Amino acid sequence: MKTEQINTAVIEDDAVTRECLSMLISGTDGYACVGAFSSVEEALKQGFSAAPDVLLMDIHLPGMLGSEAVKIFSPKYPALQILMLTVYAEQDKIFESICNGACGYLLKKTPPARLLESIREAHEGGAPMTPEIARKVIKLFQKTVQPEETDDEKLTPHELRLLSLLAKGTSYRDSAEQFKVSINTIRYHIRNIYDKLHVHSKSEAVSKALRLRLIS
Repeated sequence: MKTEQINTAVIEDDAVTRECLSMLISGTDGYACVGAFSSVEEALKQGFSAAPDVLLMDIHLPGMLGSEAVKIFSPKYPALQILMLTVYAEQDKIFESICNGACGYLLKKTPPARLLESIREAHEGGAPMTPEIARKVIKLFQKTVQPEETDDEKLTPHELRLLSLLAKGTSYRDSAEQFKVSINTIRYHIRNIYDKLHVHSKSEAVSKALRLRLIS
């Protein structure tokens, strides 16, 4: 069976890195590079050759920062999954990017095979992060955010387990396998979680669950 093609765009100001990412994506079956740009402004001006499924975006870009641009691309392409790229795991930019809607965060030293795997994981509903980033995210929420009172309907143990898997970057497909149910059933439970937490995205659900100490 033919693998679904994932349209991927790149916004990276370093020409060598940008070219390498573009070649890696274009040269791999199941992936297509629909645009490679040096800045957010250039991407917005020129546009993509096709609607991207996943966007790889550097944080420190000339002009508008990638962490700020997340909230521009997300409404423009509702189905788009945004993966942030950075050299260093900076706490403030991690927090800003995730709050603005990024679904994952990778260090630029991520090996090519893992990078491609992360693109597919993001496309399938996961939240890929390199281990260094994941640890910082957990510590960031534990240290900087205090528990708050809530009148929200309590999540069931089943929903809490699913939310914990999502927080670890598990994709919908892998979650479905662990629960031995269909992906549609997982999506149904995710919608219930969204309704109970009064959120509209996976990143918001995970952030709020961490803030409320529902998961750790």
